[in-house]
Amino acid sequence: MYQNFLSALPVANTNYVAFTFFIGTMAMMAAAVFFFFELSNVDQKWRTSILVSGLITFIAAVHYYYMRGYNLETGESPVFFRYVDWILTVPLMCVEFYLITKKAGAKVALLWKLIFASLVMLVTGYIGEAIYGNETQSWIWGLISGIAYFYIVYLVWFGEVATLASSAGPAVAKAVKSLGWFVLVGWAIYPVGYIAGTAGGLFGVRVFEGLSMDIVYNIGDAINKIGFGLVIYALAQSDKAKA
Repeated sequence: MYQNFLSALPVANTNYVAFTFFIGTMAMMAAAVFFFFELSNVDQKWRTSILVSGLITFIAAVHYYYMRGYNLETGESPVFFRYVDWILTVPLMCVEFYLITKKAGAKVALLWKLIFASLVMLVTGYIGEAIYGNETQSWIWGLISGIAYFYIVYLVWFGEVATLASSAGPAVAKAVKSLGWFVLVGWAIYPVGYIAGTAGGLFGVRVFEGLSMDIVYNIGDAINKIGFGLVIYALAQSDKAKA
């Protein structure tokens, strides 16, 4: 009976991409539940930030559930659903920078700069991956997406976000620096996935060939989305301990 059961699920037993989607779903949902339940245990001024962290991971959990189903049914990469998830969650991650520096005088203009740059990064990435993914010129769209990404890196490490964080106190400065490392190192996982999954590769040269784009993306999502929320939660708890 056990062998018959296994033979009825050949794809599920060998599809490691689907397995990472499953792990991602569970991890994101657990993180969302944690952030939502901890809302009452942080100071009022940090609750919006914690709520956003919960929304990011909850949205990701729902999309991961559907992406796993799509992958199991078709055996293909759920590119469209992936970018729907990102178009909702990545701008929210940028909103976090605004929320934690707002007390130091961050303006709404900074929020829109971060959101606009993230949307350019995602839209051009989608065009390159979904429309031109099998053509060598996909690297051009990847380059435009990369420029938008490095603009966000600049704002966080050297621009307005960094300046505001340094004047907001050591706790906020430490948190922004930690989030900055997620953007600089954690978000760099996504270009690796893009290069591995498009014909254009890196400036027309195929590298990382044979590497699963979805596994790279799934690892990156789990690290970055959950990690973002935990850094902000640690900031809220640190501020609470000082009160």
